[in-house]
Amino acid sequence: MTTLVNRLWYGGKRPLWPLYPLVWLYRAIAESRRRRAWQARDERIPVPVVVVGNITVGGTGKSPLTAALTGLLKEHGWQPVILSRGYGGKADHYPLLVSRDTGPDLAGDEPVMLAAESACPVVVDPDRKRGALWALDQKLGNILVCDDGLQHYRLPRDIELAVFDASRGIGNGALIPVGPLREPIERLASVDFVITNGGRLDDIDHPHQFTMTLAPTELRNLVTGDVVSPDRLRGQSVKAVAGIGNPERFFDTLRGLGAQVRPRALADHHRFTPDDLHSEQGEWLIMTAKDAVKCQKIAPDNTWVLAVKAGLPESFRQAFMASVEHCRQSLDSNETVRTHHG
Repeated sequence: MTTLVNRLWYGGKRPLWPLYPLVWLYRAIAESRRRRAWQARDERIPVPVVVVGNITVGGTGKSPLTAALTGLLKEHGWQPVILSRGYGGKADHYPLLVSRDTGPDLAGDEPVMLAAESACPVVVDPDRKRGALWALDQKLGNILVCDDGLQHYRLPRDIELAVFDASRGIGNGALIPVGPLREPIERLASVDFVITNGGRLDDIDHPHQFTMTLAPTELRNLVTGDVVSPDRLRGQSVKAVAGIGNPERFFDTLRGLGAQVRPRALADHHRFTPDDLHSEQGEWLIMTAKDAVKCQKIAPDNTWVLAVKAGLPESFRQAFMASVEHCRQSLDSNETVRTHHG
């Protein structure tokens, strides 16, 4: 499936061009939804709201970036709360406060992973504005970071970051279903930062484009908790399973570490069964942290999780924190005016 998507959407051509009438329909619907949501917005949320997302379909590295941003904010004294839709989860009530022990069947895989990796409160709600207001009512923190919410226009936002996989870029530049774009490339004019995962994109013209790197940090055995260096993969035969948006990036990372990879790509947010986790004698079974939260109870003893950490340049760190500080000053100024006129 991934190979087919790469050929249809991420090549230089547009083999699905006969579907262009659907592109126009998709664009009209998307723009109408965005316009209605913006017009229906009421008062600003009283803390800074940061939205991380993308305008392309598929994995780009949004969740590692979200975790990195919360770490940066904590370094500067902020108390971040992560908001998520909770894709794949089916809780019986919302908002849902997520911990590392929450079942991914309730919260979704990414929120549970982020709760474990960031040590921040994570609030899941398909209506992210409702989740945001609930988080503030519960006094969980003083800045909100929304993971994958660029198109969720009901949520007011102060800072937007659009993330791209540098190896894929904007693909053939067409909207769904002819290409991978959720929104026209012109949408980037309104975002504050463009983050490219793995290299710079020359076909994107944005004054604040920064490159992010994802560096493997450790291998953790999912059953025993043992931790070893990723260097142990050199020369090791592995079966790599990945139910993420761009599994080839994961497989390439393992190959770059010297592993002999037998890959199995699965659908994003795949629900794993024991049959998915069979491996050959002598192989290690390697998966991502996102998939691992769904496999804790069914993983065999040879299951290892490759942890990665997002690296961001100092120039971005300074620019991002300056934007956050500007937002705080603006909110404080508005509050002073409301108090004065009240």
